[in-house]
Parts: sequence; C-alpha cells; structure tokens
Amino acid sequence: MTAKLYDLELSGNCYKVRLLCALLSVPLEIIPVDFLSGAHKKSPLIELNPFGEIPIFQDGDLVLRDSQAILIYIARKWGGENWLPTDPAGLAQVSQWLAVAENEIARGPNDARLHDKFGFKVDIERARNNAVHVLGLLEKRLAKAQWLELSRPTIADIACMPYVALGHEGGVPLDGYPAVNSWVDRVKALPDFIGMPAI
Repeated sequence: MTAKLYDLELSGNCYKVRLLCALLSVPLEIIPVDFLSGAHKKSPLIELNPFGEIPIFQDGDLVLRDSQAILIYIARKWGGENWLPTDPAGLAQVSQWLAVAENEIARGPNDARLHDKFGFKVDIERARNNAVHVLGLLEKRLAKAQWLELSRPTIADIACMPYVALGHEGGVPLDGYPAVNSWVDRVKALPDFIGMPAI
C-alpha cells in the first residue's frame, strides 16, 4: 500500500518528508492541500490532524502529524539503522537535532521566511536574531563534521537543512557560513535528492 502525504509544495516541513521518501525510494502519493483556502483546517483533513496543520502522513491505518515524527517513522520503517539508529547514544544524538529543527530553526529562519514570503505577523527582528544565533551554532558544528551526527547523513540533516537553505527567503542568507553552505551542498549531492522551490 502506498503511503499518502497531504502536502504543500512551498512548506519546508512537507519537503522534509518528500525528500526522505525520495532518498529511501518510498512510494508516496502526494495529495496537494489548498493551504490558502484553509483546507487543512476543514473536514476531512481536520479529522486526520485536529491541530489543523500539514504535513499529514498516512500509511494504511496509521496517521501521523508533525514532520519530525514522520521522519522518525519513515526512517525506522524503510531506512534501517543508517538514518535513525536504535542504539541509545545514536538515537539520542540524532534526536537532539530534531528538537533544534522544531525550536531554534523554526523560530529563526522559518519564522523570518513566514514573515517575508507569506506575510505572517511575527517579530521579524527576533526571528532574524534567532536565525543568526542558530546559524552560528551550525557553522561551528559543521566546521568540524561533514554531517550533524554519526559522520553520515541521518534524519538530523533532513530535519534541519530545509529551513536553513530557505533562509534567504526570510532575509537570512548563508553568506558568511561556508561550512553550512558546504553541508547543504552535501545534502543536495545525495543519490536521489529532490529539490523544492528555492532549494
């Protein structure tokens, strides 16, 4: 049975799911959601995700919301140990970056992009300051490592890369972050990589 993704092409969170499925050759039916009309907050999608958000991922009877949780599921079901290990240390090392994607990156580059590209009302100064802070942390990490954890690509990289790479759409370009730029290029060079608008 083919999994389904209720999707918005311009969403970095939806893109994470599309990207990991492409990298792992997971058959995926992509169902576009009319986000501007609020389809994600109406029936039938609101029954699938009462939080009124996308992506929504459906695999048989299982319905998942939240891109990080969906990445965990896909990695464990189709990716073996490589993308999300089960040993306690490796699992924790990868998972800590999922939290960064959900917090520092979401409240930094993502919020800045929501403001500039989509007209959302956010504290743009705070968002850009947050973005500069997390980009500095990523630059230090990636100056010493090819990948965020475990010396190989994992869902840590898939969770964190999109909104970092889209930062220029929120006035947060990657100029001055050579290690981050190189990391984005390494993700783009993965076999079966797919892009999205502006990446």
